[in-house]
Order: sequence, then structure tokens, then C-alpha cells
Amino acid sequence: MVCSPSRSQTTRLPLTFPESVNPTLVKSHVSLATHTSFRVGGRAEFYAAPTTWEETQACFEWYADHQQEDLPLTILGAGSNLLISDAGLPGLTLNTRKLCYYRAEEEAGILVASAGEPLARLAWNAAKRGWSGLEWAVGIPGSVGGSVVMNAGAHKGCIADNLVWVKVLEPNGSITLLKPAELEYRYRTSNLQGQKRLVLEAAFQLEPGFDKAEVRAETTRNLRMRKSSQPYHLPSCGSVFRNPYPQAAGRLIEELGLKGYQIGGAQVAERHANFILNCGGAKAMDIFRLIHHVQAQVEENWQILLKPEVKIIGDFSGA
Repeated sequence: MVCSPSRSQTTRLPLTFPESVNPTLVKSHVSLATHTSFRVGGRAEFYAAPTTWEETQACFEWYADHQQEDLPLTILGAGSNLLISDAGLPGLTLNTRKLCYYRAEEEAGILVASAGEPLARLAWNAAKRGWSGLEWAVGIPGSVGGSVVMNAGAHKGCIADNLVWVKVLEPNGSITLLKPAELEYRYRTSNLQGQKRLVLEAAFQLEPGFDKAEVRAETTRNLRMRKSSQPYHLPSCGSVFRNPYPQAAGRLIEELGLKGYQIGGAQVAERHANFILNCGGAKAMDIFRLIHHVQAQVEENWQILLKPEVKIIGDFSGA
């Protein structure tokens, strides 16, 4: 099991941000459980949810100025593909969820969306215009930023299929425009993962001119398919493991009889074995241990090590 490095939280001097940052923007000891779809996780030592590029840049510039203090930075989006430890996160957690907008370039058939824009909402907006290309994305619970970073996909479609460019904020505060070829896209990953670059917005090339009713119908079919085969009634992160093609992670787990297996408040879903549910009162450690247990069982019986699709961050050293 691979976890992001972490260290115990320490007491620091109060943060001093540039005048361009609203002093009430940065808060201390904010619970992160409400900011993840698993509904688990400890507190952020410092937390900010900027609403503008200027505020985001100011936070990054401050972070760059305090590197000598060994201050960690965590970038958080919709929190739908994330498991944060019960110990919380030291340093600054920067949430892009409030960077939320989109615009259409009508003649070019391009949708430009901010990091915090929900991908599913963008898919519906495309469908309403009769623009084809994002029908697959309607059931993805994440934001545009996180989806670009991890190359989110479903129904044989993925972000890399439609991406034209992405604007990222560099750790030094500058903005860079990147093309898909520079991101080294592969199955559920890109070279943006593990970096301190922050996605600001992305552009998607779609196909205008389709019958609006047809695009909406296809989008609706995809959503119904996901809801009929996947559990949406309890908190989860979506698919926990990447599919080890040509195998499907859910099938490997199901054939081992692990559906319904539970540790604490965390349970392998009965409806889809590649989902882990918070059945109420689960701790992040419960979910972490259940992930590890499933990995161990699959490796022992199938000689396949399942790689987590969910990003695991924080201190899980007590597992």
C-alpha cells in the first residue's frame, strides 16, 4: 500500500498573506470530512477555498515564500477520489471547488471550464446544446480539475479524448498552458499527478450540430446505467481500484466472495465490488484497512496486485 508522505502536525505562527488575499479566506483546523465524498478525514492545519485566480495565485506565492518552513501543500477539488487520514493534513490545503464556471466558444464547439466546475454538470450543459463528446461523463462525481489530473473516464470515453488544453498554476505563481501531448495521459493517470501544479481551467473540443434530444437521451442512458450498477445511496469514492486489464477489479473481488465484507464502518459494496461504502461512522483507517485487505486477498488468490484509483493521503502509519 502506497501512501503520500506525511508528518505529525505542529504548531506554527499565524499565516501572513498578501493584501490581495481576503484575510478571512484562510482558516485553521478545518474538518476535511465534509470536503470528501467518503465523508471521512481529519482536520487541515490551514485551509483555503479561493474564488478567483488572483486569490489562488496569492496562496501559491505565499507557499513558495515559505518553503524553508517545510510547509506541505495539498490541492483538493471535489474530494470524490480521495481518502484523507483521520490525523488530518499538515500545512495548507487549497480547495478549488469555488473556482466554478464555464463558457462556450460557439463557433469552435469548445467548452472551457474552471477547475471547480462539476464534470457531470458540464456534460449536461454540452448535451443541452446538442454538442456530443461528454455523454460518458454524466455520472462522474468529480470536478474538472481532478478529472483532468487523473484522466477520468467511463463508458469507453475519457478526458484525454476531448481535451484541447489546460491552464495550470505553477508553484512559483506563473500560469502555463499545456497541450494533451505534454501530459503523458494513460489509463486513469497523467504526469500532473503528484505535482504541485494546480489546474485552473481546461478546454474541451466537442462536436456541435447533433440533435439535442439525441445527445440528451444518450447522456441520460449513461447516467441510468451507472445508477443501476453502482451504489449511490451511501458515501463512497467511486471505483476504488484501477482495472488490471483485461480483468475487471470488481469481478476479481466479487469472485472471492468479498461483497459485504466489512471493517468497522467500511464495507465492500453488495451492488458493485469495486466500491467501498461508508455505512455510517466509518473512519478513514477502516477504509484504508479494507482496501489493504482486498488487495491482499486478490494478490493471494489471483496473483494480481490491484492498484488504487483513489488517492490516499495523510498518515496511516498505525494500520
